[in-house]
Amino acid sequence: MTTSNVDALFQPFHLNNLSLKNRIVMAPMTRSFAPGGIPGENIAAYYQRRAAGEVGLILSEGTVIDRPASRNDENIPLFHGDAALAGWKRVIDAVHAAGGKMGPQLWHTDSVASFMTEWVPAAPVESPSGLIAPGQPRGEAMSEEAIADTIAAFASAAANAKRLGFDVAEIHGAHGYLIDQFFWAGTNQRTDRYGGATLKQRARFAAEVVKSMREAVGPDFPLILRVSQWKQQDFAVKLAPSPDEMSDWLVPLVEAGVDILHCSQRRFWEPEFPELDGEGGLNFAGWAKKLTGAATISVGSVGLSGDFMGSFVGEGSKPASLDNLIQRLERNEFDLIAVGRALLTDPNWVTKIRHGEQGALLDFNAADLGELI
Repeated sequence: MTTSNVDALFQPFHLNNLSLKNRIVMAPMTRSFAPGGIPGENIAAYYQRRAAGEVGLILSEGTVIDRPASRNDENIPLFHGDAALAGWKRVIDAVHAAGGKMGPQLWHTDSVASFMTEWVPAAPVESPSGLIAPGQPRGEAMSEEAIADTIAAFASAAANAKRLGFDVAEIHGAHGYLIDQFFWAGTNQRTDRYGGATLKQRARFAAEVVKSMREAVGPDFPLILRVSQWKQQDFAVKLAPSPDEMSDWLVPLVEAGVDILHCSQRRFWEPEFPELDGEGGLNFAGWAKKLTGAATISVGSVGLSGDFMGSFVGEGSKPASLDNLIQRLERNEFDLIAVGRALLTDPNWVTKIRHGEQGALLDFNAADLGELI
């Protein structure tokens, strides 16, 4: 691995009442180490180690809102109920004690089944149109009452995040889960106001979620929305095949109250619209920032040689150059960069990068997914 000047990674970042010491974000990564949905001391220690390792902002694993079938694994943590919220209070206090900043990623898994467990919720799974993918039924189409209750559950979770002392909250609107299924024409076949022929129309549900959360937390508490073009159901799909369509999708969400767009790609260095600006052109986060004016986080196989999807079939990865990333940060293509597997394996990844200790960086092994290092 060769990486030259890393100064761009270690510039402070300020937005509203959020001040970060560097541009590095720990990406949300499902860990399934919360029996009964309650985050324990092991989870608090796991995140505290990353704070001590100088991560600028930690985003938690997906933690679910108060809906009967909001999770697809019984060991995914809840973000509701006294016991779970007490557990998250221990987590944020531990992170703050180590000098870190953190937000929960608030999630509803929709009709998507976990490939890591056969567990299913007792309540019927729900989705915009009772589909898990285009033409593939699973679960129930949500009633307008269920939609209203879900919007309220997101707002309640955001209010609890602020009350517990978290620094931000992130909404999971990517990867084929609930909010993303509303965006996607293939899984949103609704004929009411939450459906529609255009992406802008299908973004109404997400906009109402964001607006309700903004009302719950006030104007200064930062809200992040994670979005993706690709879905786990279809890696090749694109919600917005042009900048105009991307603007129709994302601008109303920023206007509803999103401060930061967390733009998920499988490989951060790939241009979003190569037909417009070439192979070295803006990535997804770059275009999102250009079109909306919002701050953006880029993410996707940062610092490692292999695509993150390979980890689920047992593939490892070696450290890779950060030069392309640094060049993009230096030209302000995006504001922050999220790191996943490298930080999952090594809580001291950031300090090693800062001090030029590239030779001490660790390989990622798929077995690392099976423990809280």
